[in-house]
Amino acid sequence: MQTKLLGALAAVALLAACASEDTSGAATGAGAGAGGLGAGAGMSGAIRPGSQEDLVANVGDRVFFATDSSSVGADQRPTLERQAAWLAQYPQAQVTVEGHADERGTREYNLALGQRRANAARDVLVAQGVAGGRVSTISYGKDRPAALGSSADAWAQNRRAVTVVR
Repeated sequence: MQTKLLGALAAVALLAACASEDTSGAATGAGAGAGGLGAGAGMSGAIRPGSQEDLVANVGDRVFFATDSSSVGADQRPTLERQAAWLAQYPQAQVTVEGHADERGTREYNLALGQRRANAARDVLVAQGVAGGRVSTISYGKDRPAALGSSADAWAQNRRAVTVVR
């Protein structure tokens, strides 16, 4: 009898823990973003305006690069222009642009390439009117892949700059 009661209490406690919302505000930065406007749905059913989730759902948080390149391609520029407009809409938001590389090359080369990519994305944001003090950069090189594997598809997903709300 006592074991059943303890089991039932444990089940209720577990369910209560699962039902609570994460209010830490932590963002993963994952996702390529939709590029269009719309209301996304998080665990609570709404996305907080000006949050990382808002950026990902309504603007897009990443741009991609060609192999061994840190030039922002014409096809990627619209994403950064939407990010700049989003940042103008939320002047309190500050971001970090993370530069990434695929697994090929040395660690040192990929860290430098990732930094050049982050700087290139930052430069586009600043050219679009975002105050430079609101945008910091960091390079993770090949240390934080978005896609695992040694294929052209995985490499293409890992050659990126990701804008993260801080």
